[in-house]
Amino acid sequence: MTGPEPSMQSYDLIGIGVGPSNLSLAALAQSANELTSRFYEIKPRFEWHPGLMLPEAELQVSFLKDLVTLIDPTSPYSYLNFLHHEGRIFRALIANGLSSSRQEFEQYYRWVAEQLPSIRWGQRVKSVTLVEDHFEVACECGDAARTTTLTLGSGQEPHVPDFAATLKGDQVLHSSELLQVRPATSGRRVMVVGAGQSGAEVVNFLISDDAALPESLTWVSSRPGFQPIDDSPFTNEWFVPEYVDHFQSLSSERRSFMLGHQRLASDGVSESLLRKIYRRLYQLDIGGGRLRHRLVANRRVVDLRRNGDQLAVGLHDADRSRPEHCAVDVVIFCTGYRSRFPDYLEPLRERIATTADGFEVRADYSLNWDGPPNLRIYVQNFAEHSHGVSDPNLSLSAWRSARILNSILGREHYRVDGYTSTTSWSAGCG
Repeated sequence: MTGPEPSMQSYDLIGIGVGPSNLSLAALAQSANELTSRFYEIKPRFEWHPGLMLPEAELQVSFLKDLVTLIDPTSPYSYLNFLHHEGRIFRALIANGLSSSRQEFEQYYRWVAEQLPSIRWGQRVKSVTLVEDHFEVACECGDAARTTTLTLGSGQEPHVPDFAATLKGDQVLHSSELLQVRPATSGRRVMVVGAGQSGAEVVNFLISDDAALPESLTWVSSRPGFQPIDDSPFTNEWFVPEYVDHFQSLSSERRSFMLGHQRLASDGVSESLLRKIYRRLYQLDIGGGRLRHRLVANRRVVDLRRNGDQLAVGLHDADRSRPEHCAVDVVIFCTGYRSRFPDYLEPLRERIATTADGFEVRADYSLNWDGPPNLRIYVQNFAEHSHGVSDPNLSLSAWRSARILNSILGREHYRVDGYTSTTSWSAGCG
């Protein structure tokens, strides 16, 4: 004879997915004592792009853009407090200034995550359903909980072109899988597709070890060249709170136009890394040409087929508007990430407003949907099309979490407005 089933737990907030965005929200929410929260994450512990955690990978932003500092500089969950706790704050500042390696920043994220009692690891959310006056969140393990507020932080997924997806394996892979798949590249013909930061990091990784050099390297850029990130002061004003509000006030056509012209503010390569790659290729050339390399710009990979043990790659040369073909052994796609409608949200799909660009997202990062008005769904890193180029970037993650938290609480728990910028985004000349 079995006893009664345990009652379902209720929380004011349930977060799905614990990447940097929801980790920031979970950390900031610790100071709101009246708020009960639970965050579910499928991984057994915090991981930050483990397949691309290359030895020399660096942050492209200041460590002050951590989980909390720009909103709450006194928070115990700051990166500076992490360095102090680990006893290496002086050495880190001498070694890195205001920068950080990605490896050490992941250590910081993990240090914060291990302190937060609201997170449940190793829990895959199976479904979110509407049951009368609340959401019911069901996990594959059988656990379930109810809430009136959701925050979706399950992140974006690695993107490879459709024509390459069926070939994925140890010869065709996305950069996010590099250290997990560990393709055999030594002495082979390797192509790297994509000239953003991850593409440059992969190229640097492939050419750094004299004992494991590829036979040849082809690096493909769809852009006019191999371009640095625009880290200039006025460009960085696209990453301040006032610009988010300005961007959201624009028409969808104007927003799309602006995003197309702002790519190098977030997707360019650190100049120091470009210099390092250039210098290394030069050294390899004068040292006897141990690596054949071909860096091609204004090319787009448009076809990929298996031809025996090798891969036949079709490219389009935009400069001459003609096709090109080459044979390689390994193709690594550094083609970014895409948002898609989460599987666990399928029971609510018909009630959630979407456009061709994605969710309809309000100013406070809540979704436009036709459910009960007291039930709210917030999104993290799903709103670039509506909130601007900073959305997938670390720069405003703490501010976005604070805005979401204020909206949930219905009061100003954290200051999110009134910050100055040098550029005037508001209308008028007065």
